[in-house]
Formats: sequence, structure tokens, C-alpha cells
Amino acid sequence: MRNPLSDTIVNIKPSGIRKFFDIASERKDVISLGVGEPDFETPWHIRDEGIWSLEKGKTFYTSNSGLIELRREICNYLSRRINVEYKADSEVLITVGGSEAIDIGLRAMVNPGDEVLIPQPSYVSYEPCAILAGAKPVIIELKNENDFRLTKEELSEAITDKTKLLILPFPNNPTGAILERKELEDIARICVEKDIYVMSDEIYAELTYGNDHVSIASMPGMKERTILINGFSKAYAMTGWRLGYAAGPKAIIEQMRKIHQFAIMCAPTTSQYAAVEALRNGDKDVEMMRESYDQRRRFLMNAFKEMKLPCFEPYGAFYVFPCIKEFNMTSEEFALALLEDKNLAVVPGSAFGDSGEGFLRISYAYSIEKLRVAMGRLAEFITKLREKS
Repeated sequence: MRNPLSDTIVNIKPSGIRKFFDIASERKDVISLGVGEPDFETPWHIRDEGIWSLEKGKTFYTSNSGLIELRREICNYLSRRINVEYKADSEVLITVGGSEAIDIGLRAMVNPGDEVLIPQPSYVSYEPCAILAGAKPVIIELKNENDFRLTKEELSEAITDKTKLLILPFPNNPTGAILERKELEDIARICVEKDIYVMSDEIYAELTYGNDHVSIASMPGMKERTILINGFSKAYAMTGWRLGYAAGPKAIIEQMRKIHQFAIMCAPTTSQYAAVEALRNGDKDVEMMRESYDQRRRFLMNAFKEMKLPCFEPYGAFYVFPCIKEFNMTSEEFALALLEDKNLAVVPGSAFGDSGEGFLRISYAYSIEKLRVAMGRLAEFITKLREKS
């Protein structure tokens, strides 16, 4: 019987995040700090708008690009937040989460053999999506000593004559690293000089602490070579609504829309009406959630200090990335032992690329109460390991 499976798909590893989530879900009384999902409910006024759209029978397909009023609100948002102007009718596409935008953006832009630069540790979807698009992923290993920021030297060394696209994953999942304006200016100059396009995943743009987010699309010469990816899951606590968007040059958005048209048709209509409300009246909700995340971030950094567990200070997203190399265990071995001994689930850093080995991703999208109990368990586990050594 002929093999029904694609070799490409079979050879792609499943998500390391989901692996530990599935293991943890089968255990009783486990505390899981593994999933990057806000613990806040979607703000009521946003939910209410979704409910209203259902009550009014607004349950039909939207245009392939999404509701025009939502695209206009996205343009207004990007204008006021990152100071970049987009056209709602031709430069914005509404997608099923930011993940769909990443997938179809890569498929629309790369040809077989093109090289896609992917800084790691980073979100688990970039590398497999590049492979599915026929590209060759080229990994740039970010370093702990640089606070996991992408340097201009690292970028320059990775570029070849086959380089087509750089994925820019900042604020970063899993490290919480950010890039500041000067660093982005350096990267932008290289991209313009080498004629490289950028996919900038800015899903955590609203979750920065002490520094306002800066988009590379706002750099000179970069709007026309950047696909900006964003969405509503993280900032507005709308994970289950599955809504994201891409903004970029008309020529690229047109081809992304073609793929979206054949594969998806349109994003969920109810979610789109809710998202209009989020953009119009959700700034205070975002501010409240960001302040809460910052409190949790500072709590974890203090807890690591007391444990003498090294961890650089992250200024974005809602993750910390402590180093566990002193224990001479792989990150997966450490995470499995922690789960078995203390019923505490975290994600091994190796799930986000080889350069994540020796680290753990811990999400602080959980209550202070849960984090306090979790840190107590982690401290007990580390103490036991140190006593054995």
C-alpha cells in the first residue's frame, strides 16, 4: 500500500510546548506555568460586543480581508501606537490568529531554496512554517550574555546571497527579550542594504515594561519591506477568539489574501466585531493587565534572586527564562523531574530551539497566589538538587 503521508510533515517535530501541557493535564493537583495564555477573562465590554453581534444575526461571512471597520481601526491603532500609516482597503488582512498570518506570509513570500533567518530561542511555529513554505531555515542563536537580543553582527554573519526574509520575534517568546530603537535602526540599515524583507511578529507589543515598543516598520525604508504580524490574543486576553492580522505592502497582502481565501475564507465574524470594540475602547484594559503582569514579573525576578537562580531581566511579553545549567541536566530532564517530584510544569527551553537548551520558560500569566506556591515548589526542588551535588 502506498504511503499516504508527506515526508515533509512526518519529519517536522510536534510542539514541545504542547508535549508538556499534555503530560501535565493528566496529573492531579499540578501547577502549570507552561501555557502562554492570559489568566484574565476577555473584558466584558468586548465580550458584550460579540454577544450583540450574535443577537443581531451578524453571523455571515465577512469579506476575505475582514470587516472594513476592523481594518480601519487597526490602521488607526498602528498610526497612534507605532506611527506607521496603512491603507485599510489594501494593506491589512484579518487572519485566524497571528499564527495563520505567519504561515501564509511565509508561503506568499518565499520560493523553494530561499533562506529565512530565524533568531532562536523563539516561537515554535517559525521554523516549521518556513519548511512548509519550501524555504531553508537559517537559525541565528541568540545569546544569554546579550540578553537574547539580536545584534547587528549576528545578523550580518548569517546573511548569504540566498537570504530572502528575516523573522523578527520581539518582544520575544520565550525569553521576554526586547529590541530598543538603536538596535532596530542597525538591523533596518542592514536589511535595506542587503535587500532583505522582514516579518515582524509584534503580538506582545502592548506588553513591555519600562520601554515603549518600537516597530521596525517605523524605521526609514522599512515599511515597504516589512510584514507586521499582530493580534488580539495576548494584549486583550482573547486567545479563544482566534483573531490576528497582517499589515504590509499591498503586493504581499494581495498574495496572502489569496492563500487565506482558499484555505480559510474569512476569520470568525463574531470575533471581528468584538475586536472592533477592543481597539476602540480597550486601552484601559490593556494598561490594567500590563501593570498586573509587571507586578508578577518583578515577583518572579525577586524569587529567582532569593534562590540564586540566574535569570536576565526580561522587559517584554509574560515569560521569564531562567538558566539551569548548573544542575548538569538537559532542560527536558529538569522539567520532567520537576513535574514528577513537585507537580510543577514548566517548558524546557529546548522546545524553542537548540539555543534554548539549559533554560526553562516560565509564564507569569498566572495569579500571584499561584506563582507564590509554584516558586515555593521550585525552591524546594533546587535545594534538593544542590544538596545532592
